[in-house]
Amino acid sequence: MANTFSDGSHMSAQRSLLRALGWSDSEMKKPIVGIISAQSDIIPGHMHLNEIARAVSDGVLAAGGKPVVVPSIGVCDGIAMGHRGMKYSLPSREVIADSAEILCLAHAFDAVVFVGNCDKIIPGMLMGAVRVNIPAAFVSGGPMLAGRKDKKKLSLSSMFEAVGSYTSGKIDESELNRFECTACPSCGSCSGMFTANSMNCLLEALGMALPGNGTIPAVYSARLALAKRTGEAVMELYENNVRPRDILTPAALKNAECVDMAIGASSNSVLHLLALASELGFSKEQISVDTMDEISKKTPNLCRLAPAGDSYIEELDEAGGISAVIRSLIDANLFDGTTATVAGVTQAQLTKNAKVLDENIIRPVSNPYSDYGGLAVLKGNLAKDGAVVKKSAVDPRMYRHSGKTRVYDSEEEAMAAISGNLIRAGDVVVIRYEGPKGGPGMREMLSPTSSIIGAGLGDTVALITDGRFSGATRGAAIGHVCPEAAAGGVIGIVEEGDIIDIDIEKGEINLRVPEEEIARRLKNFVPKEKPAEGYLKRYRELVTSASEGAIFRK
Repeated sequence: MANTFSDGSHMSAQRSLLRALGWSDSEMKKPIVGIISAQSDIIPGHMHLNEIARAVSDGVLAAGGKPVVVPSIGVCDGIAMGHRGMKYSLPSREVIADSAEILCLAHAFDAVVFVGNCDKIIPGMLMGAVRVNIPAAFVSGGPMLAGRKDKKKLSLSSMFEAVGSYTSGKIDESELNRFECTACPSCGSCSGMFTANSMNCLLEALGMALPGNGTIPAVYSARLALAKRTGEAVMELYENNVRPRDILTPAALKNAECVDMAIGASSNSVLHLLALASELGFSKEQISVDTMDEISKKTPNLCRLAPAGDSYIEELDEAGGISAVIRSLIDANLFDGTTATVAGVTQAQLTKNAKVLDENIIRPVSNPYSDYGGLAVLKGNLAKDGAVVKKSAVDPRMYRHSGKTRVYDSEEEAMAAISGNLIRAGDVVVIRYEGPKGGPGMREMLSPTSSIIGAGLGDTVALITDGRFSGATRGAAIGHVCPEAAAGGVIGIVEEGDIIDIDIEKGEINLRVPEEEIARRLKNFVPKEKPAEGYLKRYRELVTSASEGAIFRK
């Protein structure tokens, strides 16, 4: 199949520009495969992506295509954490989707491979892939190795919690420095089951990446081999005219939700799967927070990786990886094995030889950590449209909790109180005006939750927010409260000292205030609007609720 520029005098001017790039006559006639790489020198998970992109190029060349590498932006959530930079993390997803659409269509790519790794980059690329709907495959940069200190494994969440321990006087500055110098030992996406690794694992469940995408460590040569195979695979997709919308069916997204629950993925995956479903045009009856909750209730939690447990992504890889998880779920009739993959075979065929090699890392369906999934959706008068909690990372003693509220209108206010040792056992910390509109940008609250854990309050204090949490968060951290305060939600009229009742087992979260009093407060409620300029101002005007994936209005 000829590319757009290969023949005809009407494309002669365009070909002259390709000749300026040094293209030969034979290259002019090959399918043009864009390789959208998010390499940058500021993100540890992306610092090595030039090597991955080069390996993808080798695979494309070997299979007869013409690879062209083009860029994508990206934000490192860890570096952006705790200051105004975090306001730009989730909004960057929309820019990444837009730029992928622009790059692919403006240059008439015949196929595309997305090379990313971290947080919002992969979801944004997925959204862009759906829009352009040309043959596409994904390969990530892979996870970071776990850090090691005093024979104990560490990750970025360990580092943030160490800051909390230092602030509360549990460790000194020298010990904090030891954490700082050992927590993140290599390139790659942070080593726990945080958002980046969650999404890279879910790419396998969606069928958009080859086995190993989510778990082969960044520093292993097997990662380069995987990238080469991905370049070859996208050429087969091109030859067979298989496109993202052929693979990303409602069944594929439900498969991803199933794996999400089984591995205890980041709560951010809820936002991104909802956004992907919207991009695909699926109805709320097909994919919504309610369908996710239904899947969670029937999917056993098979993995407890950091921050929920003491195991790391490299150990999940050694135990059989996501293919072994998928195989276990197929055998239990929980995962639809008939769905398509970029490998050109069904999920059932792709994982037919996969085996669990360590049942301490991937438990059998018959002996799970719990009979329900890693995430739970809570509803009640405080969150009519839902809230999300990573249940697998909550101390069971906090599954049911009632406490007096400590109310803050920003992350900074809450951090000042936590750092000042003003939070007491039993409190319910409420951080509002951090939602998609309220922030604007829906910041992650990793610093407050880590400080609470570091202060030794993780089994007695709950944190509730209309913002979101890092995948590195653990504890009774309930986010995505909808409607948010800036949209007139009940969280906006919570007063200091009110009682909030949480029942994660029943999926309930309620403000213990009479309904007539709630109605009175809402009648007089005028939401605050924080100052915003530039992109964030435009984002606030366009963004929808977290219950819809925090997408832009159509």
